[in-house]
Parts: sequence; structure tokens; C-alpha cells
Amino acid sequence: MGWSGVFFGRDLAVDLGSANTRVYVRGEGVVLSEPSLVTVDLRSGAMVGCGLGAREMLGRAPENLAVSHPIRGGIITDYEATADMLRTFVSQAHSQRSLARPRVILSVPTALTGIERRAVEDAGYAAGARRVYLIEEAMAAAVGMGLPIHEPAGTMVVSIGAGTTEVAVISLGGIVASSSVGSAGLSIDAAVAEYVRREYSLVLGERTTERLKHTIGSAFPSKEEPEAEVRGRDLVTGLPKNIVITAAEIREAIDPEIVAIVRAIRSTLDRTPPELAGDIMDRGIVLSGGSAALHGLARRLHHETRIRVHCGTAPAEAVVLGAGRCLEDFNALAPLLRNQPRR
Repeated sequence: MGWSGVFFGRDLAVDLGSANTRVYVRGEGVVLSEPSLVTVDLRSGAMVGCGLGAREMLGRAPENLAVSHPIRGGIITDYEATADMLRTFVSQAHSQRSLARPRVILSVPTALTGIERRAVEDAGYAAGARRVYLIEEAMAAAVGMGLPIHEPAGTMVVSIGAGTTEVAVISLGGIVASSSVGSAGLSIDAAVAEYVRREYSLVLGERTTERLKHTIGSAFPSKEEPEAEVRGRDLVTGLPKNIVITAAEIREAIDPEIVAIVRAIRSTLDRTPPELAGDIMDRGIVLSGGSAALHGLARRLHHETRIRVHCGTAPAEAVVLGAGRCLEDFNALAPLLRNQPRR
């Protein structure tokens, strides 16, 4: 194998999400999946941990350490922390490999501004990339799920991640109509936490809230309505307190977020040419993203749109797998990527 083969073989695809970061290495597949969290020493400003290590500190760190998400809604809110985190993850993915700098494909929400896209590119270069390419999350998800994106027919993808929900109608290898809203996994968690605070005067930790959503959260009523016991801090006494909460209450709490997703789908359909809209009626809507598995979500979206809705293959990994496929078949799929030379 020549030098160019070694170089090409180290290329990476990264789903740089608000909740989780996944890294795909060409020829190997997904080699890393860790929380998009950083721990920063407030005295020095230096990052002292990220990923799983930072997650273990959530709610347990001393006052001089802050655990945070450096990416919110697909937008980098802390550039230095994001660059350090990405550099760490890339280094872990490159363990025991050659020292050649890789090309990197990064997924981004469709609605990012030029400045926000540039910040993502710069973070990729700061992590050691030779060249950075961007791909829209919805397009990457469609590729990752093996959808027929190059056909002259409409395909609708709804990618519900942690920070954003991306809705896109794809035909002939391009996005014809799209919408991006901030109602997604993290905002659903926040809605649950706010409901419990308001109704029970109880403060829940981030991990507890997420676990509650996964265990009894739902977007549509079902015959079995489970309940769960959760522990938090009483706002009045400051002491630990347990409560029992029902699936119906969680559904009430998150309903505004689900309604926002429905509106984004309807808005996108309204801007879709009639021929492609007819294709979507026949083919249905495909869900992807880590939050696509929310119980009853497909049924709720079908109820609201009267269009068949189903989850795609491996919805949580669809974006990184699609970006990875672009690496594996770079020449054929390069038109899906955006690239600007480094400044």
C-alpha cells in the first residue's frame, strides 16, 4: 500500500452531537461513542475531562469543576472546549495508527449560519484534520439508513437528535425542502425537569431526567400507562424526596416539544412540490436519531399527518454511519459534502 492509501485509510467521520459524539474510521466502522460533555477547571480554564469521564462527574463535581455541554442545538457555544474534546476523541480513535493527518467529515444541522458552520470546520482543523468536509445531518441519516436519495422521487427524513430535529425532503441527491427546530432530546428532558419542578417542587438531576424519559416517556397514549418513582431535591426543605409520576404526566410535560416537531414536518410538506409530496404519501416518513425511539412517537406523527411513519435502521447511529459511507465511497458521494479551504 502506498502513502496515499495509508492517508486515505485514516479518514474519519464524526457525528458531533449535542448529547453524544460518534467517530467512524474508514475501513473499521464506528470506533467511539461518548457523551459530548467536558469538565473544565474554573480556576485555570483547562479541560480536565470529557466524554464518559465527564458524565461520571455530573451532579458530583466540586465547586471548582464545571461539567457542561459545549454544543447546544448543534451550535458550538464553547469553541475551546469543543476543540479540546474533539481533539481528544480523534486521538482516541487514532490510537495505534499512522501519524498522517486525516480528512474529516462532520455532520451539521441544516439551518446553521455561515459563521456557525465555520466554527465547526475550525474545530475540526484544530483537532488535527488535513481537510474538513460538512454534511447535513438529515442527508447523512438518509445515507446511513440506505434510503434511495439519488432517485427522482421524494424521501422525507425526520432526524430527531439531542439538540435539533432536522426535517428534510430529499430527491436526486439534494435537499428540496427542509426545516430545523430546537425541539429534540435535550429540550424534551428540560420540559420533564421543569414539569416536575413546577408540579412537585422537586429538582431532578440531568441523568435522572433522561432516565425518566426513557422508562415511561411517551408521545401517544397506550393501554398500559406505567409510572415511576424518582428521587430529587425538595425545593422547600432542600432535602432528598421521592415522588411517583405517571406516563400521562410526562406526556403532558413534553407535548409542546412534540407539537413543534409536528409543525416542522407540516411546514416542510407545505413547501414540497406536489409530485414529491405524493411520493412521501406512498413511501412514508422515516425517523432517525437517538430520540426517534421515544415510545409512541411514530404513532403520534402518523395521527397528526396521516402519513405512514416508521423508524429507520439503527436510528441513533444513522448520521455517523451515513457520514462514514461517504468516506467509504468518497468519489461517488462527494457531491453531498460541503468543503471550504482552510483560511
